[in-house]
Amino acid sequence: MTSLDKPTEDTDQIQPHDARAVTEAALLEAFGGVRGMVETVVPGLLFVTIFTINKDLHLSAIAALAVSLVLVVVRLAMKDTVKHAFSGVFGVAFGVVFAMFTGNAKDFYLPGMLYTLGLALAYIITTLAGVPLIGLILGPVFKENLSWRTRNPGRKKAYAKASWAWGLILLAKCAILFPLYWWADTTQLGWVLIALKIPPFLLAVWLTWLFLAKAPAPIDVFAEMEAEEQAEKERKEALAAEGGETSGGRHRREA
Repeated sequence: MTSLDKPTEDTDQIQPHDARAVTEAALLEAFGGVRGMVETVVPGLLFVTIFTINKDLHLSAIAALAVSLVLVVVRLAMKDTVKHAFSGVFGVAFGVVFAMFTGNAKDFYLPGMLYTLGLALAYIITTLAGVPLIGLILGPVFKENLSWRTRNPGRKKAYAKASWAWGLILLAKCAILFPLYWWADTTQLGWVLIALKIPPFLLAVWLTWLFLAKAPAPIDVFAEMEAEEQAEKERKEALAAEGGETSGGRHRREA
C-alpha cells in the first residue's frame, strides 16, 4: 500500500478549532471567492443590459467578450491567478460564437446552460459511483488528494453530501432556465439568469462549508510523503555510517 491508501489513525493533523478556517480558505481558493463571482456575472450582465437597450446582438456580444478579456488582462497585470477569469472568457466566447452562428441572441446563454446541466449530472453520477466530484476538486486543495476515499470515511461522506447538494441545486437552476429558453424572450431569460447566477452558488458553497467543517480533518498526504522520504534518507545515512564503522574496525584488526 502507498501512503495514499493505507489505513491510519492519524486524522487529526488539523485541529478541530482550525477546521472551519481551513475549509473557508480552501473554498475561496477552489471557487474564486468574491472576485471570481463578480467575474462570472459581469460579462452576462453587460450583454443583457446592452441588448435590453438597443437589441443589437453584435454589440452586446462584442462588449461581453471584451470585458471578459479585460478581466484577464487585469489579473495578469496584478500577477494573480487567472484560471477563473480564463474560464469566464472561454464561456463567453462559446456563447458569442453560438449566438452569432444562429443569429438568435438567446443562444448566447445556451452553452453556459448546457455546461450547468452537465456539471449537475457530473456531481450526481460521480457521487453514485463513490467518487464525489467535490472531493476530486477539493482534495488537492486540502493536500489530501484521494486519501479520503479509503482512509477517511467521515470525510468521504461529507464530500458525498456536498456533491449531492451541488448536483440538486444546479438541476433546480436548470429546471427554471431551460423552460425560459423556449418560452421567454432574450431579455427575460438574461435577467433571470443573472438573478440566478450567485444565490444558488452561494447556497452550494455554504452547504459544502457546513458539511466539511463538521467532517474529520483532512489527511495531509504531502506531509506524510515528505516524512517518509526524510525517514528513508535517515535510514540510508545510518546504514552508510554503520557500514563505514564496520569497515574501519576490520581494517584496524587487520593492521
